[in-house]
Amino acid sequence: MKHTLNQVFHSGKFLVGFTILMTVLVIVFVYPLIVRTPPLQIIGQGTFFPPGIYVSTYDAINAPTVYTLNLPDAEARRIANRLTQEDRIAMKEWLVAFGVPEEEIDIDDTAQLLAQWEANYDPNLRLPGMTFARHRYFQRVNASIDGLLSTEGAIIAARNPETGELTEKSIVKQTDFANVNDIANVRILTLGTDNFGRDVTTQLVAAAGVSLLIGLVAGLIATTIGLVLGLMAGYIGGVVDDVIMFVTNLFTVIPTFVLLILISFSIGQDRRGAVTIAIVIGFTSWVWTARAVRSQVFSLRNRDHVNLSKLSGHPLPRIIFADILPYIASYVVMAFILQISSGILAEAGLSILGLGPRTTETPTLGLMMNWAMIYQAHILGKWWAYMPVLLTIALITFSMNLMNTGLDQVFNPALRD
Repeated sequence: MKHTLNQVFHSGKFLVGFTILMTVLVIVFVYPLIVRTPPLQIIGQGTFFPPGIYVSTYDAINAPTVYTLNLPDAEARRIANRLTQEDRIAMKEWLVAFGVPEEEIDIDDTAQLLAQWEANYDPNLRLPGMTFARHRYFQRVNASIDGLLSTEGAIIAARNPETGELTEKSIVKQTDFANVNDIANVRILTLGTDNFGRDVTTQLVAAAGVSLLIGLVAGLIATTIGLVLGLMAGYIGGVVDDVIMFVTNLFTVIPTFVLLILISFSIGQDRRGAVTIAIVIGFTSWVWTARAVRSQVFSLRNRDHVNLSKLSGHPLPRIIFADILPYIASYVVMAFILQISSGILAEAGLSILGLGPRTTETPTLGLMMNWAMIYQAHILGKWWAYMPVLLTIALITFSMNLMNTGLDQVFNPALRD
C-alpha cells in the first residue's frame, strides 16, 4: 500500500490535479470562517456592481482625519474618469449631426469640447434615427460632465431642524484625501455583485462547496451501484448477467441527460434540494461503470487464485470482495473520480435549464450560471457574473481528469513512459 501511494504521488499529472483540487477545498472550508456573510444575502441595492473596493461616501466625508495631497495628475484622472475617450467621440458625433462643422471640433481639447457641448446640446432633442437607448446615453454623459472643469470644492450642508434652511457645514476641496484606514465602512468586492446585488466571491465559494457535495454524493451512489451490478453480472453470469445487462442496456438506450431532465421536472421545484438532485444524478449515471466493471471481472473470474478459492469452499461474497475486488480497486477509484466530475457537470447542465436545486436555499455553480444567463450578463458585458463560475467548473473537472490520467498511468503499465 505504501509503495502504491508513493507511486501515485510521484505521478506529475496526479500531483498537479490533486494540488488544484486541494486548493479549491481549502478555500471552500477556510473562506466562510473569515467572511461570515451568508452567500445569498443581498448587500448591493442594484445589479452587477463591478469588482473593486467600495468605500462609504458618507464615512469618507466624515473621516476623522483629512489629508491634503497636491497630485499633479489628479485633475487629469478626474476628467478621464468622468469623460472617457468613447464619450468624447460620441459627443463629436452628436455635435456633427447637430450641425457643428467637424473640423471645428477637437475631442482632445476638453475645455473647447465642453463649451461646444454646452452651447449646442439639448437634452430634450432627439436627432433623426437615434434610438431611445442612445438618447439616454447622451443624457447620462451630459449629467456626468456637469461642473467637470470646476476648481471649487463641494459644499457639505446640513438642514437646520428649526428653520428648515440649509447651513454650510464644511467644504470638501479637490485636494482633500482620506486614508482608507480612517474610513469606518470599507468592503472589498473581489468579483463584484450579481444581478441580485449579492457578493459573487462569497457566493462562488459556497456554490463550489455545494457542487462538490453534489458530485461526491452522486459519484458515491453511481459508483456503488455500478460496482455491485458489475461484480454480480461478471462473476455469477448466466441469468443474473442477462437480467442486469438487460436493465443496463435500457438505461444505455435512453440518453442520461434526457432522463435527468424528466425526473427533475417530475420532482418539482419545491422538493428539489441539492442532495435530491445528487441522488437523481447518481441513480442515472451508473451504467458505464457497471459495464466496465463487468468486463474487468470477466477477465478475472477464471484466474488461478479465484479457482483455488472456489475449490477451498469459500463463500461467494468472500471470493468477490477478497479475490476479485482488490484487483479492480484502482479502476473503481478512477471511476469514482470521473463520476464526481460528471456529477458536477450534470448539475450545472440541469441548473442552466432551470431544473437544478431550488434557488432559495443554497447556490450551486449551475444556479449561478442560470442567474447570469437569465439576467443577460453575457450580453451586458458583466463578465464577473459568469466567467469565474465557468473557470471554477473547468478547474475542478480539469483537476479530477488530471488525477484520473495520472492514476491510469500508474496502474496501467501500457501507458507508462
